Amino acid sequence: MPGANARTEAVLDVTGWTCPAPLRDHPRVVMGHGGGGALSAELVQHLFAPAFGGPVLAQLGDSAAVCLDGVRLAFSTDSYVVRPLFFPGGCIGDLAVNGTVNDLAMSGARPAYLSCGFILEEGVEMSVVARVAQAMGAAARAADVEVATGDTKVVEAGHGDGIYLNTAGIGVIPAGVDLRPQRVVPGDVVIVSGDIGLHGVAIMSVREGLEFGVDIESDCAPLAGLVQSMLAVTPDLHVLRDPTRGGLAASLNEIAAASGTGVLLHEARIPVPDSVANACSILGLDPLYVANEGKLVAFVPREHAEAVLDAMRAHPLGRGATVIGEAVEAHPGLVVARTRLGGTRVIDLPVGEQLPRIC
Repeated sequence: MPGANARTEAVLDVTGWTCPAPLRDHPRVVMGHGGGGALSAELVQHLFAPAFGGPVLAQLGDSAAVCLDGVRLAFSTDSYVVRPLFFPGGCIGDLAVNGTVNDLAMSGARPAYLSCGFILEEGVEMSVVARVAQAMGAAARAADVEVATGDTKVVEAGHGDGIYLNTAGIGVIPAGVDLRPQRVVPGDVVIVSGDIGLHGVAIMSVREGLEFGVDIESDCAPLAGLVQSMLAVTPDLHVLRDPTRGGLAASLNEIAAASGTGVLLHEARIPVPDSVANACSILGLDPLYVANEGKLVAFVPREHAEAVLDAMRAHPLGRGATVIGEAVEAHPGLVVARTRLGGTRVIDLPVGEQLPRIC
């Protein structure tokens, strides 16, 4: 037996521990790195951006605005790993087309051409591949773009998840259009095009087998037509974003940080449908952080806000457009919501994602 002054040390085995909010200092990739929140931003800003360099990448927008032989182009790429492949309101094929079309549209561009890469897992049914391809073709025609080139790869069984997709796209940016967060100034009006949270809740309902008493469908849709209707009122929109991963909260935080302005939201004005609010209440989620695939948020000069809002409401994808806040001088770089009870709360950038693999 050890003496009275001897010390014994307990050795803890932490190899099986898990943490719902991963630590920021870790040697391996975690799911949160793909969630569109703080971990994603750190991965891009501290690993990818220094590796690639260049002023175009430094824009870090939904798409890159480049000039080629005097023509201003928007260029974007995205990969889709959604699970399940088919969900209420769409499938991975619709999502891939609309997601890239929307990224181009957020630069004010008229999308024109897409590429498509299929990564197929050995053993996936050809009928499933055909359904996805047909959905992509239909979505491209509806968005008035052409899938002009593509690629196919197959990985061994067990090394994929049926189908992964990558799409890239190009479009032309009209003269006089300059959409970037650095143009945001205090006094700008913040407009969202309609109900938020539908896509994330729709994915969650089928993935987890949940029933909320009503049918909830994804809002997956191409937004280029809506954007062109807004630009027809005035090319002097300041910035647009489609709040996908990380939801409305992530998009607003990115804009606030890049512009150096504060954002003040009026929580009672944010259009959250009852079905989404109820589902989030049951699951302990905040609708502001739930993904969308057919909505945009716009920062518009106050003098143009009413006319832009009217144009949005005249478009089928903007009928629910609502003013939800404004850019302010106070609390630069922060998003703050005025609650229904008259208090305020900070809407921070999420660390990871409430629901992974939603796009």
